[in-house]
Amino acid sequence: MKILVLTWEFPPRIVGGIARHVAELYPELVKLGHQVHLITVEFGSAPMYEIVEGVHIHRVPVAPAKDFFHWVANMNDSMGLQGGKLLLEEGGFDIIHAHDWLVGDAAIALKHTFKIPLVSTIHATEYGRYNGIHNEQQLYINGKETIFTYNAWRVIVCTDYMRQEVVRALRNPWDKIDVIYNGIRPEKKRHHENFHAGDFRRQFSEDGEKIVYYVGRMTYEKGVNVLLDAAPKVLAEMGGYVKFVIIGGGNTDNLKKQAWDLGIWSKCYFTGFIADDYLDKFQTVADCAVFPSLYEPFGIVALESFASKVPVVVSDTGGFPEVVQHTKTGIVTYTNNPDSLAWGILEVLKNPGYRQWLVDNAYEDLEKRFNWSNLAKQTQEVYQRALKERQQTDW
Repeated sequence: MKILVLTWEFPPRIVGGIARHVAELYPELVKLGHQVHLITVEFGSAPMYEIVEGVHIHRVPVAPAKDFFHWVANMNDSMGLQGGKLLLEEGGFDIIHAHDWLVGDAAIALKHTFKIPLVSTIHATEYGRYNGIHNEQQLYINGKETIFTYNAWRVIVCTDYMRQEVVRALRNPWDKIDVIYNGIRPEKKRHHENFHAGDFRRQFSEDGEKIVYYVGRMTYEKGVNVLLDAAPKVLAEMGGYVKFVIIGGGNTDNLKKQAWDLGIWSKCYFTGFIADDYLDKFQTVADCAVFPSLYEPFGIVALESFASKVPVVVSDTGGFPEVVQHTKTGIVTYTNNPDSLAWGILEVLKNPGYRQWLVDNAYEDLEKRFNWSNLAKQTQEVYQRALKERQQTDW
C-alpha cells in the first residue's frame, strides 16, 4: 500500500505530541511493507527531502503571514502543491492520512482531485480544550475540524473518551471512528544507571528531599496551578522534604507568583525547557511524576514516565483513566482537586514498595497496550477497510 501523510509538525519541529506520534508510527508501517511519503513544514537546517527509517520526508516552505490563520492557509497551499506533484509523478497512492485540522484544506483538496480515500486522525478538539466554544476563533477552528472529519473515510482517535468527544463536538457518526492508542518506544528512554546520580540530583534538590516533577507545556489546560495548590499539603506531611520541579518552556510568570504567594517558592524549581537526554537523566533520579491536566485527550507524558520507570499521578480527565490504571500502573486523582492530588502524591512518596510495584506494572503495560508494532497493525486495518470500501464504490 502507498500512503501519503500530511502533518504540520514532525521532528525536529516538535510543538506537541503529534510530532512524536507520526515519527514513531510510520516506520512501523514501512516494516509492514507499505511505502510512506510524508509532507510537513520546513524547519531550521532540516533537509527539504530525506528518508528517515524508510519514510520519505518532504518538507515544504511556507510563505510569511500576518497571523497564525494566514500561516495555516499558506501551509495548506504549499502542502497541496507538493502533494499534487507527488500524486501525479509517483502515482499509485492508496490512502491519504492527515493529522488534525491544520492540514485539512490540503488533504480534502487532494482527496477530491485524485479520488483517494482520506483517513483523518484527531489528536484533540477545540471544544475539548476550552470546555465548549466561546468565541469566533474557536467557532472557526471547530468548523474546520467538523469539515475535516466529515470529508474523512475513517476517523482515528487515541482513546474512547476522544471518540465520544468527536461524536459530540464534531457530529461524527460513532461507527465511522476507530480508537487506536498512542504508543511509545521504551528503548528510546535511556536509563542512566552508571553516572554520578548524587551530584546530578543536587542540581535540583538537597539531600533527603524527594523530587516531584511536572513536564510539559505551560498552558492552563495542563493544570500546573493545581499541583502548586497541592504542594503545601504534601510538604506538611513530608516534613518539608520535597522539591517540586516544573519542567517546560513558555510563560511561567503566573505560576511563579502563585508559588511565592503560597509560601513554597524555596521548594519549587522552574527549569524552563530541557533537552531529552538531560530529561532522561533527571527522570532516573526523580521520585514521582505528576500530570494534573484539566483536559487531556490521551496523555503520552504518562507513557514517557512509564518508560522512564517513574511512578505517575494523574487527574481523571479525558483519556488519562484509560492510559493509567488506578492503583495498578499509577494513581488517578480527581480533576482540579488539590487535596485529591496531594493524596495521590503522598501515596507514592510514603510507600516505596508500592511505588516499585506501580513502576513494574506500568513498564509491563507498555508492551501489552502501547507497542507501536501492534498499533501500526491496527492502523493498517483501518487503511484496508477504507481501501476495500473505496474499491466497491463509484466516486
